Amino acid sequence: MKAAIIGYSGSGKSTLAAKLGDIYNCPVLYLDRIHFKENWIERDDETAKLIVKEFMDNNDSWVIDGNYSNLLREQRLRESDMIVFMSFSRLTCLTQAINRYKTYKGKTRESMADNCSEKIDFEFIKWILFGGRSKEKKKQYTETIRKYNQKIVILRNRKETATFLEELLQNILM
Repeated sequence: MKAAIIGYSGSGKSTLAAKLGDIYNCPVLYLDRIHFKENWIERDDETAKLIVKEFMDNNDSWVIDGNYSNLLREQRLRESDMIVFMSFSRLTCLTQAINRYKTYKGKTRESMADNCSEKIDFEFIKWILFGGRSKEKKKQYTETIRKYNQKIVILRNRKETATFLEELLQNILM
């Protein structure tokens, strides 16, 4: 299984990616870990693309979490057997990001590069509420849904996500 997890910041992409990695017993690539090096330093695009390409080429099954159009987005989507679009509301994403901050304050979560301590600031809040939902971003998601409608799963809230995971486990166990 090859799965791409895309969607809004704070929607739970990394959490879902980890669960899918466990379910399918395959490696998970968190694009935040690729985009950033230690201490929130951005990695150069060519090196980051090479890391993503090597991961995809060297694994028969994988889960890749993240949007990052510059990191082989089209190839990731094309090669995926399943694309999950986490389309949660602004308020839910903001609430989850705040809760994540409270949980990981002063720590680095698994889906981030080393020494990238969890943070929340005005710029990130603005991104969650507005920047990540610009007309351009929404158009990109709409185009992805249209182009890959046979393999896309849209999850709009935590309940739909839980149901999706339950159904996935039931299908695997059958």
